[in-house]
Amino acid sequence: MIPGGVQFPMIADASGLIGQAYGVFEPAAGVDIRGRFLIDPDFNIRAMEVMTPEVGRNVNELIRQIKAFQHVRATGEVTPAGWVPGKPTLKPGPDLAGNVWKEWKPEMAF
Repeated sequence: MIPGGVQFPMIADASGLIGQAYGVFEPAAGVDIRGRFLIDPDFNIRAMEVMTPEVGRNVNELIRQIKAFQHVRATGEVTPAGWVPGKPTLKPGPDLAGNVWKEWKPEMAF
């Protein structure tokens, strides 16, 4: 465990260099706006989200996306919108393009 109870590495960007590299630095305010980036083990950005301070982020959605990217990497399958572990996945291929609706029936989320 990392001191302070956080179980993953965190960094600060006092200089703004990281925010500038990722396009989330706000020069007028001298700070980074809220951005999150999912970077795979090969250092490729797989997902990103940038939010202004007025709206909060959803940590449950972030965790769901991490699990989906891990599943895709491990299996080669693809995950439909709203996928959670244990739910059906899709097999990628040219026949799937434009036909996801035939293979996957989303459950009402609200």
